[in-house]
Amino acid sequence: MSLQPDDVSNPSWLGKPIDVRLLFEPELASLLDVLRGLRCNEWSKPAVPGWTVHDLAAHILGDLHGRLGWSTEGHQRTMAAGETLEAFIHRVNQEWIDLHTDHSPAELIEALELAGTQVACQFEGADLDSTGLGVSWAGTDPAPMWLDVAREFTEYWTHRQQIRHATGRDTDPEPSALSVVLDTFMRALPHTLRHTPAPAGTQLQVVIGEPAAFTWTVTATADRWSLAEAPRGRPAASVRLDPETAWRLCTRGIDPSTALARVRISGERRIAEAACQIVSIVY
Repeated sequence: MSLQPDDVSNPSWLGKPIDVRLLFEPELASLLDVLRGLRCNEWSKPAVPGWTVHDLAAHILGDLHGRLGWSTEGHQRTMAAGETLEAFIHRVNQEWIDLHTDHSPAELIEALELAGTQVACQFEGADLDSTGLGVSWAGTDPAPMWLDVAREFTEYWTHRQQIRHATGRDTDPEPSALSVVLDTFMRALPHTLRHTPAPAGTQLQVVIGEPAAFTWTVTATADRWSLAEAPRGRPAASVRLDPETAWRLCTRGIDPSTALARVRISGERRIAEAACQIVSIVY
């Protein structure tokens, strides 16, 4: 197989579209419930490397403002000359957090409720057949709107889990949101395998257990790996993992070597191990 650059003119290789439009409102409610239940000292607990729970809440607010097109004085979302996308995103995220260091938890919660409600309304009316923002980890820029919107949902869900973990809570086991998040994350598989050659027709199966209970099959075609091909016969390789390992791997809460110690691999290990390099965030 000779792999070619990703072609966004026909995104069928990304698989069946996902509709998450009605999930933003309950996701916001769940986030606000968690934040309102935090003790004062929990806001200063480390949530992700370099950021506290307070910082992460401010970051979520920044994401919401970005989707609404709102600006804050002193915070410019303009790439510098020679700046990579990853460097730009990390820089503006940190600048936003620095601008909100002195905001109280109550102020952040109020602002999150206001902006989050408007974003939920915006996404509820989104045309999923239109063109959205690029999704770099899926290898498509621009991306179909359905993937752009689904990607945004996974970010809010992931950040809420990070806050839960930082404050001694487990991942929210609610199955519908978890299933949608993992379904979205797996759209990174074709891009993840882009440098993994295999004969056309070779299939890799990824199986995630309960409560998500999903199976994805990615197929090597003449010029790329694709999620659009129907499963047939026995896959050349398979990866079986639990939902907690899956979402934390995709968001780099754990690294691939840790994930590989937890998964069950059968068939061609080279392909299976390549799939375990999956990243479904800007990293």
